[in-house]
Amino acid sequence: MNRIKRLSNELLSKYPNQFTINFDENKKMISDIATVRSKILRNKVAGYITSKLRKESDKEKNQQTDNQTDDELN
Repeated sequence: MNRIKRLSNELLSKYPNQFTINFDENKKMISDIATVRSKILRNKVAGYITSKLRKESDKEKNQQTDNQTDDELN
């Protein structure tokens, strides 16, 4: 698992705007920009990137909702 996290974080830091919350797009992007020897490893890295970006996206949405709620209360 450490290898998957390390590879995912390296790819996200080198290509921050190339990945989305769509697993299939991320899988294709990894195939285009990196040499991954196995399909299983590629899919695990794409899955980790997808889940990480979805969590960040959900976190931002929750913060925006909280800010809107706070503004309405004031």
